[in-house]
Amino acid sequence: MSLLKRLGKEELLPEKNEKASTLLLPRMHTGSGLESELHNYLVEEFDKMKDSSEEDIHKLIEEKSENFFASRQTNITFEDKKRIIASAKDELIGYGPITSCLNDFSVSEVMVNGPSEVYVEREGKLEKTPVTFKDHDHILQVIEKIVHPLGRRIDESSPMVDARLPDGSRVNAIIPPLALNGPTLTIRKFSDKPFTIKDLVRFNTLTKDMAGFIEACVQSKMNIFISGGTGSGKTSTLNVFSSFINHGERIVTIEDAAELKLPQSHVVSLESRPENMEGKGAITIRDLVKNALRMRPDRIIIGEVRSAEALDMLQAMNTGHNGSLGTGHANSPRDLLARLETMILMAGIDLPVRAIREQIAGALDLIIHQERLKDGTRKITHITEVLGLEGDMIVLQDIYRFKETGMTSDGKIAGSFTTSGLRPKCAEVLQMNGHDIPSNWFSEEW
Repeated sequence: MSLLKRLGKEELLPEKNEKASTLLLPRMHTGSGLESELHNYLVEEFDKMKDSSEEDIHKLIEEKSENFFASRQTNITFEDKKRIIASAKDELIGYGPITSCLNDFSVSEVMVNGPSEVYVEREGKLEKTPVTFKDHDHILQVIEKIVHPLGRRIDESSPMVDARLPDGSRVNAIIPPLALNGPTLTIRKFSDKPFTIKDLVRFNTLTKDMAGFIEACVQSKMNIFISGGTGSGKTSTLNVFSSFINHGERIVTIEDAAELKLPQSHVVSLESRPENMEGKGAITIRDLVKNALRMRPDRIIIGEVRSAEALDMLQAMNTGHNGSLGTGHANSPRDLLARLETMILMAGIDLPVRAIREQIAGALDLIIHQERLKDGTRKITHITEVLGLEGDMIVLQDIYRFKETGMTSDGKIAGSFTTSGLRPKCAEVLQMNGHDIPSNWFSEEW
């Protein structure tokens, strides 16, 4: 399927109030009637608006749209006119039909499976929307509108792309011939206002005592990994826990797509880069980890550890870079250890299993496991301490757990946060760093 040709125009990107960034605006070759005519008319006029503010552009579009309808002398209801103008705005200065979904604060993810199959995630559950595209080429227009300002391309020779919107939302697009059902677009939204620990407590993701314990661990420079499945909320939780870091420390963040929004002033954000058209120029997470060690970091935060960079990260933790944080995909704390072993082997270094486990046991202090439960809620189900190596086995001790007890009448998961009743080994370190560790943190059930 060939992509539609573009006109050379400029567009004001969402979330920006300064001069427009270069983007190619498409003519509407699909569909018919007033909506397509208005869109093509506004494309011709758009170049005259490029130096205006976003607010002025909205007003100019409405004015020119009114002039368009007056010149056509069409009999059209006020509601239809309003709908057509809104659609034209979405095409010109938004992201087409899904703009309303992206502007909906209750939506956390948008999934476009086809022209008439647009789904959103709301409160952890999927639901189909009435939003539709005209056809597959219309979806391609939106995908290109997203990736073009980033200097990326998507076509038959490069049919996959990972990118992000100006507000930090992560975008994944895949098109034919890899996507058999047509162009597929997935956007994971990130709020302009990051969650705080009070939000997580309010959502019942964890308890106040668990939050206090984690805060003490982060401030005491424990090495912490957050594990969980896709969509479990690992990155949002990492962002919250990273906010506990002292404002006087130098923080280096490393991500595939920059999503972390830390409140500290001394933050250096690094982002990996994919290979170019010639298959060269790729900068991997591992390259960035190695470089970060030369940047005099007090803290290194990796958005997601998924490959050979695990070895470099663990070595950094074992050689004085305490207080590092990261996330990784896993089904349980024990499963994260197995995944780390596999990722270390991906570095191409032939290490015996015991040596790998010694690295892991010496580096990690705490594993925090988060899950998205069947009712769509997200909870920290394990806070687990890494005690060390006994024989060839890494010893883990759960400090907190969430235990399910059933379902409520309204379909929600029933359960409670419990403690093991054991005082964690790291409590002495926390006290040495000036933190008061109440004994009831580890002896009560909520």
